[in-house]
Amino acid sequence: MTEKKRIAIYTQDAKLGNEVKGATRYVYLATLLHEHGYDVDFITSGFQHWEKRQRDVEHFDAGTDAYAIRFIEEPFYPKNMCPQRIWAHHVVAKRVSEYFDEHHDYDLIYCQIPPNDVAREIGKAAQKFNIPFVVDVNDLWPEAFRVAFDVPVFSDILFAPFYRQAKAVYQMADAVVGTSDEYRERGLRDARSGIPSETVYVGNQLCEFDAGVTSHASQIDKPTGDIWVSYAGTLSACYDLETLVKAMALVQKTHPEAKLQILGDGSERDNLRAAVHSCGAEVVFHGYLPYSQMAAWLSKSDITINSLVEKAAQSIVTKIGDYLAAGKPMVNTSCSKEFRAKVEADGFGVNVKPGDAEGMAEVLVDLIEDPQRRSRMGERARAIAEEQFDRPHSYLKTVRLIEELIG
Repeated sequence: MTEKKRIAIYTQDAKLGNEVKGATRYVYLATLLHEHGYDVDFITSGFQHWEKRQRDVEHFDAGTDAYAIRFIEEPFYPKNMCPQRIWAHHVVAKRVSEYFDEHHDYDLIYCQIPPNDVAREIGKAAQKFNIPFVVDVNDLWPEAFRVAFDVPVFSDILFAPFYRQAKAVYQMADAVVGTSDEYRERGLRDARSGIPSETVYVGNQLCEFDAGVTSHASQIDKPTGDIWVSYAGTLSACYDLETLVKAMALVQKTHPEAKLQILGDGSERDNLRAAVHSCGAEVVFHGYLPYSQMAAWLSKSDITINSLVEKAAQSIVTKIGDYLAAGKPMVNTSCSKEFRAKVEADGFGVNVKPGDAEGMAEVLVDLIEDPQRRSRMGERARAIAEEQFDRPHSYLKTVRLIEELIG
């Protein structure tokens, strides 16, 4: 009997077991690799990044036998953007290096970047023990930091170590996977020539999204005639929600039936509430919702919003898969050339210039007054979700890439 190939997956911010918040990309990949006959160790932080708390690692029940969880101890940090987080990642980098010094009987290591310093130490371990090293580019650091802190010269000096770390990671990669073409190409820019690569959107499981709709949509009371414009996700400096609020205030002057639904929470919540109070828009804040409930709210919505600031480094973000699954038209302000082209080519939404409240309001009014157009765009959105974002199909590209590397 052939012995199973062993794969280590490292990620920093997973949603495990019954947790409400966190990333599911690598959890799903671990399960899929198990189904394809691989023995998987899932290595992650003992600190729950999204909930800012330490997990009870001694009694943790992941609710699955598909992979073994290996927790790396990480210090507490209170916010996403704070010096304590940088230090915490530094500590994790040291500890994960020690982990691989002791446990290196793997046939492949699959590693999320960022955090850059953690990924660099894992790459060094892969080289030391001659293990194929696959880098999954899930965000761009320090490019994303500049949205919140961009001071000429000083930021260049402050962020220089992050650029060096990222370059070192990509140079050690034996393959690159990106959550968008832009992210994949960023990795390949510094990587060795000719290594394999794939673009695999974060996506979702449509069966899970649809089950949430089936379970919860009937519990949502939507007044007859209401038009719901919905944003789902983190309230952070990367997302231009103040412009969205101002646009909705303008829309509601002629279309009072239009209501803004905010499905999420984050560091900008208080600032956003102040903006709502200032401009008088009618907005409902729901806070974070379990995924199944969020799916149901999106399904009851009429328009979805992907509103990013002009400097945002994000490309095709996690929420896009859920927006498309809902089968609703999307208004997009992301400056990602890749995503803006996709919105136009695939026909599921309208691009708007970031920071332009009047322009967004005009687009929203056009969509509100043209239900047939909304329906056509919604049909295209759902079709793209099924063709390109449904994980049981799209993540097979990652499995095939791994099979090419190790069989």
